[in-house]
Amino acid sequence: MLDFILTPAIFVISCALVLGLVVTIHELGHFLAAKAFGVAIDRFSIGFGRSITSWKDRSGVEWRVGWIPLGGYVKFKGDENASSVPDGEDLEEMRRAIEQREGPEAVARYFHFKPLWQRAIVVAGGPIANFVLAVALFASLLMAFGQYSLPPKIASVQAGSPAELAGFRAGDLIVMADGRRIKAFDEVAEIVQVRANVPIDFVVERAGRQVAITATPAWVERNDELAGKHRQGQLGIAPAQSPSDFVHVRYNPLQALQGGVERTWRTLETTVYYLGRMVTGQVSPDQLSGPLGIARISGKVAQAGAEGAPNLGGMILGGGVNLLQLAAFVSVSIGFMNLLPIPVLDGGHLLFYAYEAVARRPLAAKVQAAGYRVGLALLLGLMLFATWNDLQQLRVFKFLGGVLS
Repeated sequence: MLDFILTPAIFVISCALVLGLVVTIHELGHFLAAKAFGVAIDRFSIGFGRSITSWKDRSGVEWRVGWIPLGGYVKFKGDENASSVPDGEDLEEMRRAIEQREGPEAVARYFHFKPLWQRAIVVAGGPIANFVLAVALFASLLMAFGQYSLPPKIASVQAGSPAELAGFRAGDLIVMADGRRIKAFDEVAEIVQVRANVPIDFVVERAGRQVAITATPAWVERNDELAGKHRQGQLGIAPAQSPSDFVHVRYNPLQALQGGVERTWRTLETTVYYLGRMVTGQVSPDQLSGPLGIARISGKVAQAGAEGAPNLGGMILGGGVNLLQLAAFVSVSIGFMNLLPIPVLDGGHLLFYAYEAVARRPLAAKVQAAGYRVGLALLLGLMLFATWNDLQQLRVFKFLGGVLS
């Protein structure tokens, strides 16, 4: 009975911690950039809905925590337009109202009257903060714990696999894959898993000489304890995996920072590549996850980190470390997704600013409104589709079918 109560609680708390951290840093990026340029700010909110607690700082900013921890926002003073990009007529009307209410000097403190480049930096501040968070988390974990990895040396090749057909042999040391220098076997897996049916150029070291090999991963269906049932690319090669084969690498602060940047870049590169294949129809979009999927993965990651710990402190440490690593991956994804040129997202704002820079005037309010309606519809549709995938992974429909039958 206790497990029945604790398991959902672990999933909910883990998801809230991961999303809360990522969203808070995203909004803090907007907030700090706006503060740096002297933008007047009314509110900084973490979460939506009714306020759980709120307070005001010395500058008059209201800090609020909402009861729905799935988002957040920064409200600039006078920001009543949902699009945050009013057209020329709106701006003139806003200017007159501000001058009458607060005087001409107050106009310069309002976001919409800041120079275009400053507004663009404020908008881009959120995604940039997500990438900085990912680098900081990856680097901190590398510096604190180091990294256990397997050398990219092939111990066995599966009979009849794409690897055997391509010419891989046991004992080959992979030094290059898809133009990238390889340091550890998990880097090979990262490349292969998202490139099913795509030829990949490898360079292996064999008997003291380098051999070029081109192999095409095949689709396989896996049922992973953390990710659930999913399809990915596979070559059919395996490294030696005895305890003595693992290498523990320690990092000093500079090396850890470099490792954090590299890990963030690889994650971003993989995300962009996979989404590109999804958009062009080369892979199924059934791997997209929404809040339910993040909650499921967060809970499983926390449980995996806590398993085998000798005491409560060890369980919290293990689960916390795993959640921080997950938060880094989620932060990269959210930073990238927010830069997509879709109205409602930060990338949509930047798209409108690009038009304003070229045309020397804001886009017409009617066009903006239409763009935001389309963008909102796309975003809601994507969230519904991702939630459907999550429900499929959780086998909710099979469960309900069994209950009702």
